[in-house]
Amino acid sequence: MIFFAGATLLVDQLTKVIVEHTFPEGEVRNVIPGFFSLVHVRNRGGAFGFLSGLNKDHLTLFFLGISVLALCVIFYLFKRMGAGKPWVAAALAMIFGGASGNLIDRLRFREVIDFLDFHVGPLHWPAFNVADSAISIGTVILLYHLVMKKI
Repeated sequence: MIFFAGATLLVDQLTKVIVEHTFPEGEVRNVIPGFFSLVHVRNRGGAFGFLSGLNKDHLTLFFLGISVLALCVIFYLFKRMGAGKPWVAAALAMIFGGASGNLIDRLRFREVIDFLDFHVGPLHWPAFNVADSAISIGTVILLYHLVMKKI
């Protein structure tokens, strides 16, 4: 678990540092026109901007508390279910690493740096980051094993 969580955290934080130092907040760089752009946006809310309109101090405390609780639950689940189940262990490690990456952002900036931006014509998915991707992929793997393999 330590390797996957650490690798996820490292890639997440490294990509955010690159974005932060490469182009100013609000800038958009089209990589594949009409489909994929790199952007530099700050998200003080939850996933996809959830609750972002609320007071920044209250949001920071709320999401810090949720993040710490989530990390404790993930660690508990790993100890309980991860042994001998490499896919479950990897999924939990990805979720742990992603949650840690976003927690670090909240501690440093009181918001999260997002930069991956997908759109197809008028359809647009809110910007996200490597941590969000790891959390989503890890969750899908975990749900698959929960439903199909009966963890």
